[in-house]
Amino acid sequence: MISQFKHIFFTASLRKFPNFPSIFPLPHLKAFSASQVVGGKMESEAPDRTLLLLAGKSNEENDVAKVLKDNNTLQLHKNGEEVEVILPSEVETPFEDDAFQIGEYFNSLSTKRFGRLLIYSPKLSSTHDVISQNNSDLPVGAVCVADVQLKGRGRSSNLWQSPKGCLLFSFSIQMEDGRVVPHLQYVVCLAMTEAIKAICLEKGMPHLDVRIKWPNDLYLGGLKVGGILSTSVYRSKKFYVSAGVGLNVGNEKPTTCLNATLKRVNPLSRELKREDIIAAFFNKFENLYDVFLKQGFQALEELYYQTWLHSGQRVIVQERSDDQDQFVENVVTIQGLTSSGYLLGITDDGQMCELHPDGNSFDFFKGLIKRKMI
Repeated sequence: MISQFKHIFFTASLRKFPNFPSIFPLPHLKAFSASQVVGGKMESEAPDRTLLLLAGKSNEENDVAKVLKDNNTLQLHKNGEEVEVILPSEVETPFEDDAFQIGEYFNSLSTKRFGRLLIYSPKLSSTHDVISQNNSDLPVGAVCVADVQLKGRGRSSNLWQSPKGCLLFSFSIQMEDGRVVPHLQYVVCLAMTEAIKAICLEKGMPHLDVRIKWPNDLYLGGLKVGGILSTSVYRSKKFYVSAGVGLNVGNEKPTTCLNATLKRVNPLSRELKREDIIAAFFNKFENLYDVFLKQGFQALEELYYQTWLHSGQRVIVQERSDDQDQFVENVVTIQGLTSSGYLLGITDDGQMCELHPDGNSFDFFKGLIKRKMI
């Protein structure tokens, strides 16, 4: 059964559910050029055989990895790809020097659940597909990381190419309370901004003021450097959520990336590593996620609002005229988020309202529709 919350995250075509941020694209301003956005065909095709290396932080996760391999569990049937699964002991040819460094990642990881079972691929169609198509067979927190992604998932079924230099990963989550699933994307965004902040402080690097653009984008200096993708399916009384992150770390063209910004601020600055960022992300996410489950998103709102771009922002919204025949435009000031995860606004005459995307505009802040608060 496809969860009703899947539409809340991604699918503009499912009109039986109310419009909400319909899809959360992986970063494209830096990682992809407009010519690579595909209506039907990619410039590069996915590999005929996808290599997946399974590794664990401890013996417990390594045992899980062996079982997954022995049982031939991981598949990408929906993509039409053959999968070759190997363990670290079976690697015959070393990966390239700029490949994801698994040992460095595990050395920086201090979680109890998230990120401890790693699925690594040098090149694959989509990390999100690996997790979403195998989610019910994977332990909570299993993560798939790729150096290159050929068919990353995006809004309105767009597909993206992601070159080397991007941090590309998706991971598995299981949730029972569907009412809080829509807020999970905000926790993921917040964990990434907090992770980048922590790494820069720990390593003595210049501060990078990465901000959240609602609902799912990461911005630095006015340019998009990252994005979040979340989908869910409902089965056996659980929501199986696949959360994906794309972040421009070292790929400077065509706009900017984290390391390019660091060099502009301080030419002598060290560079951020993908391994450090993803480990710091999971270290932050696990703590924030526990607070989120126990206390609700309200416990994280103050920190979230310190990081997002929209407090006090004035936006033009649409609402139906009294005769319901046409839309009229009004100006609303954003105050925060509603309990359902939409934007909370206030009109110039003091009326509180909930703001919904129209489901058609690429920019969520164009075509906002105002609905009165009950």
